[in-house]
Amino acid sequence: MIAEMFQACVYLEPSSIYITAMSVMILLITACLAVLESMGKHLQYSKFWNMGSNKSHQILLSSRTGMLFLYTPAFLAGLASFWIFPDGGTRFMMLKFAVTFHFLKRDLEVLFLHKFSGFMVLDSVIIISVSYFTAAASMIYLQHLTLGFREPLVDLKYLGLLLFVVGICGNFYHHYLLSKLREKNEKGYQIPRGGLFSMVICPHYLFEIIVFLGISLISQTPFSYSTAIGIALYLVTRSYATRKWYLSKFENFPKNVKALVPYVF
Repeated sequence: MIAEMFQACVYLEPSSIYITAMSVMILLITACLAVLESMGKHLQYSKFWNMGSNKSHQILLSSRTGMLFLYTPAFLAGLASFWIFPDGGTRFMMLKFAVTFHFLKRDLEVLFLHKFSGFMVLDSVIIISVSYFTAAASMIYLQHLTLGFREPLVDLKYLGLLLFVVGICGNFYHHYLLSKLREKNEKGYQIPRGGLFSMVICPHYLFEIIVFLGISLISQTPFSYSTAIGIALYLVTRSYATRKWYLSKFENFPKNVKALVPYVF
């Protein structure tokens, strides 16, 4: 029954070893990153930037510069797709727009919204940037390969667009709340307040998961589903590590505040 439902919601053609390998690869890579996070071996950005060893041998970038390196290649891949693949119908246009807009939004937040206090380790920047670029470019290219083949029996693209908009708005709102915690030139961390921060410490991660869930439903390819699952796995473990960090740094951190999902986790 589950297999039949999945088959009704995904492009079954074209089928090839290449597409299967790409779908498995993106899931394995993100799953490995999730496992490393759960073991305390964090990608070194945000509050975890200085938690690795051999710091004297690491190349550091300012957080703003590092974050731009994370998102800009994926944004450019999305932008270029409008020129490389100018046609393709409604679903393909929606996917290209969603991918491009998401990473453009992240770049604009880096430039004009976020207030940074630390650094990013170059190794982590490369891993995340390559992962985002690969995911963005591959989702668009593999969608292009579906053109001319039969659409999934269950059309989820408009539900996906709705979830994408909800995710984008929720993610931006909670990034805005985080930006208001610091005055200009202030470097320290505070316990976030407002919005869903009263229930979870990483609502921005929750909404980012919703963003990629929405993109996967717009696309409905095996690769896009694998990407959404992999990103969700990573952000689940990252949010758990973030909650542990706040508990260790703030004695007054509310114990009822979960990591990612209100009342659950």
